[in-house]
Amino acid sequence: MMQRRMLSKDDEATVGKDDIEVRREDQDKINKFSTLHQRETLLEEELKGKAKEKEDLDEVSNELILVDEDEKVPYKIGDAFIMLTLPEVQELLASSTERIEKLVSATQMKLDGIREEMGKLKVDLYARFGKSINLET
Repeated sequence: MMQRRMLSKDDEATVGKDDIEVRREDQDKINKFSTLHQRETLLEEELKGKAKEKEDLDEVSNELILVDEDEKVPYKIGDAFIMLTLPEVQELLASSTERIEKLVSATQMKLDGIREEMGKLKVDLYARFGKSINLET
């Protein structure tokens, strides 16, 4: 969601006095920043979803402590539930948790790279345009 802000009297007075021409390379940097910001937002949402999924798996693992060893447990695969033994379910949950942790780690690395690149672009663009540009997300 975009937030708009009003210019202060000082900013309003300076608008137009020191107009800086936007070169093609500047516009490319602005576009790149925008694209990276959109990717950052999507990756943050993905991370939240994966964190919730991992939390759910941990909760299920904790609930399985109360189940008897001999009892069969329903395990969801796709759209169907399959009755499996407790050790089989625990093994599947462990592999699912491990898979999610790897995905979270990979996503976090991507997010860190994007944030680093956005930081570099911010420095370049603020150096060129100063107060004339707002890159706060």
